[in-house]
Amino acid sequence: MEFKPMSGRDLPRFAGVKTFFRLPHVSIDENFDVALFGVPFDGGLSYRPGARFAPTKVRELSSLGRAYHWSREVDLFKTLRIADVGDCPVVPVDLKSTYDRIEKYVGKVVDSGKKFVAVGGDHSVTLPLLRAVKKKMKSPLCLIHFDAHLDTYPAAWEQEYHHGSFLRHAIEEGLIDPKKSFQIGLRGPLAGGEDKEFVTKHGLRGLTIDDIRDQNLSSVLASLPTFVDLPTYITFDVDCLDPVYAPGTGTPVVGGLTTYEVQRILRSLKVKNLVGGDIVEISPPYDHADLTTLVGVDVMFEMLCLMAEST
Repeated sequence: MEFKPMSGRDLPRFAGVKTFFRLPHVSIDENFDVALFGVPFDGGLSYRPGARFAPTKVRELSSLGRAYHWSREVDLFKTLRIADVGDCPVVPVDLKSTYDRIEKYVGKVVDSGKKFVAVGGDHSVTLPLLRAVKKKMKSPLCLIHFDAHLDTYPAAWEQEYHHGSFLRHAIEEGLIDPKKSFQIGLRGPLAGGEDKEFVTKHGLRGLTIDDIRDQNLSSVLASLPTFVDLPTYITFDVDCLDPVYAPGTGTPVVGGLTTYEVQRILRSLKVKNLVGGDIVEISPPYDHADLTTLVGVDVMFEMLCLMAEST
């Protein structure tokens, strides 16, 4: 099988059955390099719902995707064999059962030797994704975490697992190495000063939006750490962007990154072994003119190009 997108010059991009980047829809067992799949679950949200609809919407808008990365000089689909393997099974009314299904499904992906990019879903789904990857890789992962929020928060409503606690659990379970991980786009307000204590205790580094804006962008890019020692995972919460650029999200926070800043940061990352990634918290019902979904498509493309550069 040839793992190439359907050409927009053969069939217009608004036509045809929708898959990620118009790529073939195949089973996990096929012989290819990178799996794209959806995780249509938003049962871990605390405010606006709707992220369960993101995989379908991102597939639709990814029809606008192209293959050649101008600044990287990478022809993505000539470098990697990439396919859409569908959506991960979920249980919309049960978070624990959904976690079990995600971990089992992603386990099949990584056990077959494939990398992946997943489209959520809310940020609670990142935890079982990391569990599956860590089980395969054995050693803790480096995590690059784009977000307005720390996501190391305590239980809410007596529920340990929700979209604001995935990172706390990932650190406590030894899924990631916090001292070799990095957060980008953080900003307030917080519920209280104690929210920062967990991050400080575990040595997790990051760039707040003030850290980014108090310098020129070139200086910020030059200061980014390199990720070469361990397998690396990128999780991208679209609320790292200002709501002007990404209105369609569950917990918007004003004063965030621009789409251009996000592109420049992603293109400046030095990652030797990007084993997986996800884009989360896109809520199509709140997404005016598909602005947030288009961000998701672009971030997917950048992640895939990072994988292509390391092959």
